[in-house]
Amino acid sequence: MLQKQLKSNPKLGWTLDERDPKFIESLMPLLSFLYSYYFRVKTDGWQHIPPQEKVLFVGSHNGGLAAPDMLMMMYDWFRRFGVERPVYGLMHPKVWELTPQIAQMAAKTGAIMAHPKMAYAALRAGASVLVYPGGAEDIFRPHNLRNKIYFAGRQGFIKLALRENVPIVPMISCGAHDTLIVLADIYQMLQQLHKWGMPWLFGIDPVVFPIYLGLPWGLAIGPLPNIPLPVPIQTRVCPPIVFERYGREAASDRHYVNECYELVVTQMQQELDQLVMLSTKG
Repeated sequence: MLQKQLKSNPKLGWTLDERDPKFIESLMPLLSFLYSYYFRVKTDGWQHIPPQEKVLFVGSHNGGLAAPDMLMMMYDWFRRFGVERPVYGLMHPKVWELTPQIAQMAAKTGAIMAHPKMAYAALRAGASVLVYPGGAEDIFRPHNLRNKIYFAGRQGFIKLALRENVPIVPMISCGAHDTLIVLADIYQMLQQLHKWGMPWLFGIDPVVFPIYLGLPWGLAIGPLPNIPLPVPIQTRVCPPIVFERYGREAASDRHYVNECYELVVTQMQQELDQLVMLSTKG
């Protein structure tokens, strides 16, 4: 279990105090190189972020565990607003569980446990929060779905925004899903074998089990870490989405939450379609 894996530092992921601006500053030269020369990033829409207000950033994950579009968006945030302006990213519990050493480094950049408790804590501390609702299923979605917004039906981020009365600012990207080529996800097959008695490796349910082409493995089977291919990436910060109603009552209204969810997904898909078309012309 997670607590057993992280017993050396039981607070890791469960506190806002791990974020280290000096550590982030030390990463900036490397991120700058990747941004300008490796991924040759183009970006737009950063004027949509309110200068002082806290917001809930909602992104679509791409490119396997490396998630290069997320890293490049983080770099853009730091170079535009400085390393001191707080923003926290919700990181999937499986990452904290499987790679505590990597999780510890991520915590220094502002990663916190993907749990409602931590999301509320960050927003109530005056910080913005970044969430990728699609999680592992999103970053390893098959290549033919690379230009689709996929959140696996998860609506917790909507309830968070409604309860805390914060706008949602979508963040999208094009190109990052080509840094590896996901051929298929055979998780359902392995899940059936698990039900028949096959144990999970390390006793941990991986949630996804992709087959992909990429570095350094060539052909990889399973959610293995990858080195992203040097594919150009285009990112965009979309206009804020403000809902008609906020508060606990709104967050408890299933029909309304579903309407808000569909609105966010629809608007993000429209923005992504435009970005894909723009990158194709470019």
